[in-house]
Amino acid sequence: MTIAFTFPGQGSQNVGMGKVLADTFPEAKAVFEEVDEALGQKLSDIMWNGPEETLTLTANAQPALMAVSLATMRVLEAKGLDLKSSAAYVAGHSLGEYSALAAAGSIDVATTARLLRVRGDAMQNAVPVGVGAMAALLGLDFELAAEIAEEAAQGEVCQAANDNAPGQVVVSGHLAAVERAVEIAKAKGARRAVMLPVSAPFHCSLMAPAADAMSEALANAEISPPAVPLVANVLAEPITDPADIRARLVEQVTGTVRWRESVLWLAGQGVDTHVEVGTGKVLTGMVRRINKESTGIAVNTPEDIDALIEKLGG
Repeated sequence: MTIAFTFPGQGSQNVGMGKVLADTFPEAKAVFEEVDEALGQKLSDIMWNGPEETLTLTANAQPALMAVSLATMRVLEAKGLDLKSSAAYVAGHSLGEYSALAAAGSIDVATTARLLRVRGDAMQNAVPVGVGAMAALLGLDFELAAEIAEEAAQGEVCQAANDNAPGQVVVSGHLAAVERAVEIAKAKGARRAVMLPVSAPFHCSLMAPAADAMSEALANAEISPPAVPLVANVLAEPITDPADIRARLVEQVTGTVRWRESVLWLAGQGVDTHVEVGTGKVLTGMVRRINKESTGIAVNTPEDIDALIEKLGG
């Protein structure tokens, strides 16, 4: 069994996430307290009590999802998990890349929380509300979806933003251009093409102001080589050098999340098990669609944690 630890992105959040961990394990509680202190905000209260619309705000959802992932990791470590000896790689979907780096000891939790707050604010503020949009094109391969985005642009921005799994591509850009992409996709045989309820057009060139903000924030952040290599979203290949990590985290803001290719690359290296750490099962669902030979394990609950430790022989 060769393992990659993976970390979910925005959309996996839900009110109440992490509360059972905090109530059960002091190691988890300590992570939530550390994140609250780093942000100067009782983010944990929003996570556990809502309201949902406040948790869903990009500036809250991003550090919140990271906090749950890292709380889960700390409990696993307290029960004997050593990431370096257990996993060959880490990877994360969009903001999950920050969680992956924190889990691998590349960036400390407090710094990661502050970086994600900057990232969330910058991504939200990069484009006025209503100017941008995203849409899921289902049933089309990535190459066709990218061609559709290019055709739909017509002088505006429309890019393939997320290559999530076979037949699951998200496009991002100006509202009118994304709406055109939906209609073109339907005409070209998409199983479904739907606008997504997101607050900004992530992972396209409209996010350039946010990339600039992250370049500045990351320049001052202390980053160490991770305990195991990070498979970077924008490369679908591993990196370990701190300067390379900084550059790719900046590129990631406007670049395509190459998740399908990342999972296939990992499969090519013999990775057969993907452990999704944090909240939800989005990545676990994608793994089987990308490579039927791979197993996905979602670790969300105390029972999941115990099951994983047992599976690893702990």
